[in-house]
Amino acid sequence: MRLTRVTLLIIALIIGVGLYLLLRQQLSVVEPQTYQATEEAMVDVAQLLATFVEEDLKKGGFDEETFRKGFEGAQDRQFKALIHGHLKDHVGLGAYLTNSRGKVIFDSSGRLEGLNLSGSRDVALTLRGEYGARSSRVDKDNPDSSVLHVGALVGTVDKPFGVLTVYKPQADVLPIVDARRRSIYWGTGLIGAGILFLVTAVFIWQYLPVGRLTEYAREIESGKRPPLPKLGAGKEVNTLARALESMREALEGRRYAERYVQTLTHEMKSPLAAIRGAAELLGEDMPVADRQRFLGNIRSESVRAERLMNRLLELSALEGRSSLDVTEIVDLSPIVARAVEQGQPPAELAAVRFEVELPYEPVPVRGEAFILRSAVTNLLENAIDFSPAGGTVDIALRRENGTAFIEISDRGPGIPDYATDRVFDRFYSLRHHASGRKGTGLGLTLVREAAELHGGWVSLEPREDGGTIARLALPVQP
Repeated sequence: MRLTRVTLLIIALIIGVGLYLLLRQQLSVVEPQTYQATEEAMVDVAQLLATFVEEDLKKGGFDEETFRKGFEGAQDRQFKALIHGHLKDHVGLGAYLTNSRGKVIFDSSGRLEGLNLSGSRDVALTLRGEYGARSSRVDKDNPDSSVLHVGALVGTVDKPFGVLTVYKPQADVLPIVDARRRSIYWGTGLIGAGILFLVTAVFIWQYLPVGRLTEYAREIESGKRPPLPKLGAGKEVNTLARALESMREALEGRRYAERYVQTLTHEMKSPLAAIRGAAELLGEDMPVADRQRFLGNIRSESVRAERLMNRLLELSALEGRSSLDVTEIVDLSPIVARAVEQGQPPAELAAVRFEVELPYEPVPVRGEAFILRSAVTNLLENAIDFSPAGGTVDIALRRENGTAFIEISDRGPGIPDYATDRVFDRFYSLRHHASGRKGTGLGLTLVREAAELHGGWVSLEPREDGGTIARLALPVQP
């Protein structure tokens, strides 16, 4: 996944640089283009006003008073013009008129009259028959105080009367420029965010399932039996997951069969050898007491072999499953009660008494009742086998913080320190308290498998007054 992150980072950098260059290019032309559009309109106005002045001159002279009243009236007008989100409520356009020597003879604001502007670009270039325009600051330290000027010739180049200049503060246009910049920032930002989101989503959609499959394979390698992770709707990834799951099942099935054949062969040697030896001795003449003792050995070893086979069948049925196929909400109270009922006969034979404590309220869990009852039964049998005659086995079911606990405690010798880490291993067993024989070593393994299939856990802990507490924990359904 490191390569994925590096690739995503490189793509993000490329997109970021591209968006930065695009943003810079767009911002660099916003202000010039806006001023160009404003200047283009000012050229029309300047030429139009210059024509009016020429008409007055042809009629006998420049009517300064009419011009002044026209500008004052325009500036006093009240209006509201919403231009693409920009509200304009005053006339920001002004004009002045110079004679052929560049002296201002009329100014709509009244501040420039009498000044000599022959050196200004708008006047000087226009008098030469060229396009005259300039941008000058009212305050040299304030760039926002610039004023656009556009000149138009009054008369002819050969016999000019003067120059009519239209001027407009750039501050009137700055709100439009700022609004345009904001729209560029927002638009570019949304485009960039959309592209990055799309690229990230594609990477997550493609590589997150691969990461889950990798973790799934690692858990299998460590000996766990995790369920196949949910990978979404991607066809290719789900095909890969199903192929991996099929391969796992095939390999596990082969290894599972080999391991069980070897284990069963090894474990069956001892009872079969004992039965065979006892059977051969029974063919000889011997006292009745010895014959009865050998017959008892045959019966006990047969029971041991049968119990071993039953435990192997139960365990193989659990270990061959990565998850529960069909589950339902079941109440643990009747399951524990049924297991106690089944464990009563062997408990009476071993002179062991049960103390049962079940809650009045239901304790619902999701799972298979048969597997759960088998787990509880194995814990009970284990407690009976290691309890002394006349001892008591306490069975309690309680619910705490969303977890159900089935606790079965005996008063036997407890678990030696050297066996603490191995009691859940397959075929590992300690000698029973009463018979002195070892068990199958499969009961606790079966309980652990059942707990993991139901999303829970099992533990064995020493009891304060001697003995062992077996605790099976399962998640409670709300």
